[in-house]
Amino acid sequence: MNKSVFLEDLDAFTYREALASGEAIVLIPVGSLEQHGPHLPLGTDTILSSHFAEGVAKRLGALVAQPIVYGYKSQQKSGGGNHLPGTTSLDGTTLIGVARNLVKSFLNQGVRHVVFINGHFENYQFLYEGIDLALEELGIGPGAEQSVLLLSYWDFVSQDTLSRVYPDGFPGWEIEHGGVLETSLMLHLEPARVAMDRLVDGPAAVLPRFDRLPVVPERTPATGCLSSAAGSSADKGVLLYGQVTDHLSLELAGELLGQPAVIPV
Repeated sequence: MNKSVFLEDLDAFTYREALASGEAIVLIPVGSLEQHGPHLPLGTDTILSSHFAEGVAKRLGALVAQPIVYGYKSQQKSGGGNHLPGTTSLDGTTLIGVARNLVKSFLNQGVRHVVFINGHFENYQFLYEGIDLALEELGIGPGAEQSVLLLSYWDFVSQDTLSRVYPDGFPGWEIEHGGVLETSLMLHLEPARVAMDRLVDGPAAVLPRFDRLPVVPERTPATGCLSSAAGSSADKGVLLYGQVTDHLSLELAGELLGQPAVIPV
């Protein structure tokens, strides 16, 4: 029977033993409850960040905390907009507070490294602020043994993988919402949660280079997706998940475990 990497499956005494080593690494998946069109579930961002955290944890001997399942407000140019039904969000102050409290709690318990694996575009700077405030309050500065890492999984997708997943050209990260990347990953990792018969093919969203508030709802495609998921496949999901997990694991092993990290191009 494989040993679970999820904290929710451990008893307190087993967790205490992991902390006693002084080398414990805890990964925290971060997602959102956000519409992803008619073919993907509202929890897509959290589902994907959790799968990446699990894959990396198994390679590093790390543990995975329960995810942050609500994210910062969806923005029209990257998630369709917070006005769309199903998108249920936190304000920035709340997300900052959640990140701050989690960092303080884990580091105070003796975790050596905390790693946030983000799966929702709009979360990033609020997580950063929460982490920074927590470290300041704990008095952890440059050169300390304890640390916190923050990353978004898509930043580890290689150019070679992008060219294979998008043979006709990559539309850009901001409008990759409900599109080929997320749909392909879900087809590989959680196929029962994908309704390909409900996929709507259409042109990518064309949005201004500024943000207007309140939003102009008709600028968001009726599907809520900002680019088409046509061309998605489980095979592309296998490629994406394998390559990103490989690169993520290698870089984190190099950074946190002192292991050589030779990253393939």
